Amino acid sequence: MPYVKIELTREGVTRGQKQQLISGITNLITEVLNKDPHLTHVVIQEIELDDWGYAGEQVSVLREKGITADKK
Repeated sequence: MPYVKIELTREGVTRGQKQQLISGITNLITEVLNKDPHLTHVVIQEIELDDWGYAGEQVSVLREKGITADKK
C-alpha cells in the first residue's frame, strides 16, 4: 500500500491542480512499482507561508521580497 505525502505552501493551488498531482503520482507509482492504484494513497498538505522557512526566512517574507518558487 504506497503512501505519498506532498507538502506545499498554501498559495492558491487549485482543486484541478491537486487532482492532476494525485492522478499523476498514482500513475507513476503504478508504472514504476507495479502497484495497484486502488491501494495507492496520496495526501496533499498545504502549509501556511508563515509556517515554512527557507534560508533562514519565512516564506511569507521571501514572497514580500518578490522571491517565488515559480519556474523561470
